[in-house]
Formats: sequence, structure tokens, C-alpha cells
Amino acid sequence: MGKKSVSDFEVTDNIRLNATNFLIKLKAPGSLPVVKPGQFVNIDIKNSTEIFLRRPFSIFEVDYNRNTLSIIVKVLGRGSKKLTEIVPGEKLSIVFPLGRHFSYPDKNDRILAVGGGSGLAPMLFLAKESGLPADNVDIIVGARSAADHVEISAYNKYGKIHLTTEDGSLGTKGFVTDHPLLRNELKNYDKVYACGPEGMMKAVAGKAKKAGVFCEVSLENLMACGFGVCLCCIEPTVKGNSCVCTEGPVFNINDLKWQI
Repeated sequence: MGKKSVSDFEVTDNIRLNATNFLIKLKAPGSLPVVKPGQFVNIDIKNSTEIFLRRPFSIFEVDYNRNTLSIIVKVLGRGSKKLTEIVPGEKLSIVFPLGRHFSYPDKNDRILAVGGGSGLAPMLFLAKESGLPADNVDIIVGARSAADHVEISAYNKYGKIHLTTEDGSLGTKGFVTDHPLLRNELKNYDKVYACGPEGMMKAVAGKAKKAGVFCEVSLENLMACGFGVCLCCIEPTVKGNSCVCTEGPVFNINDLKWQI
């Protein structure tokens, strides 16, 4: 996983993507180490008397030439709301890079990446870093409505994007698991990856297991320290209880004790 460090990153951009999602770009004080899809950062929320724990965010993009990394922050509670109010020029204390990353696909693989909610970021990062031609990559992104989706058309160069909405206002109507690629075509893929709400990931995992397809998921347990000390993020696995922040967040579904 490489060496972890704590550094003060400077906020260079804070861009509102829609009503609840923000793109925050952060500049490192020095050269960035290699960062891989599925890894995350733990951020100290500044100037708050009621938020004591760091908040984990999946890494979305990395620019080694500019020494910047980006995260997508979806407003879900007080911590994320406070973070979206930060302005360029401010600094944030960040622990990085944390966690186990997704397994890279083999060069001839066909892969399916499934993202829901804040799980969008690592799925797009994975598609970009996969090294596969776009025709070998399908990306399903789910949201409640068209207004909840963010603009990701630039990622069409890395894979075919399929949108779903629960209300049918954009793309396929229903949950991501209602998409035909997941319902009927899983056996066409060599690897399936998912990140998002637990119910969504369990449904994807169940379909992948039934189809006999390799599948990894990125868990979103509360991760306060990032070092496996606070034990906030314990997940039962076939090997015993695991700290998601150090032994995950990415797990092969066969290692999880999910009822699938």
C-alpha cells in the first residue's frame, strides 16, 4: 500500500457540480506518490466545534505534473457540508494515500464498473487507469434523478457510460441493478467492480457471484483514523473481523460475509 503521510494540501478549486456534489481539487506540498483507484484520503474538517473525526473521501483524479488530487464531495451530513464551504487558498490536513486499491484488469479483459452516489469517483478513476480500450469498459452510474447526476461525458474516452435514474428522468429507469448489463449480460465480463450504497453493492455482488464473475467492491464504512487504530470500520470477513481502512476498502466479494 505504500507509505502513508499527513500533509497540508492547498485547495485550488471548489466547483459546484450540482445541488449536492462538489469537485474539490487539492495541491500537495511536494511530489505525490503513486495513487491507485480505490484508495482514499482522510480529511480533517476545519473550524468546526462539533466535528471531531476525519472524513474519508475516495480519490477521483490525480495530476502528477501539477501535484494535485481531486475528490468529489457529496453533501450527506455536517462534515461533508462544512467541507464544501471551503474556499481556494485554504489548507486541509490530509492523511494519504490510504487503503487497498482495486485489482487492475488484465490487458484483454472486459470490465463493468458500477457506481452509485459517492461511489462514482473511484469507478471513473478505475476506468481511466485500467489501460483498456473504451470498448472493453462499461460504466453504469446511478442516481435518483437527472438533477443528481454530474457531468461525466469526458470519461466516454475511457469507457461506455450508461446512466440510470430511479425516476426515469435520464437513462434507464430504476436502480443500477435494473440495467440490462447487470440483469442479463454479466457473463460477458471478466471483472466487475462496484462502489456505492451497501444495498446496491450487495445486489451487484450477488449477481456477479451467481454468474461466476470476479467481483470487487469498495466499502464505505465510517473510517475515522485511516490506520486501523480506532476500530470504527470493522467488517466481518471469512478471515475474521477486518479494518476496512487498512485491509480494505476494496474487498473481493468472496472474502465478505454477505448473505449472497
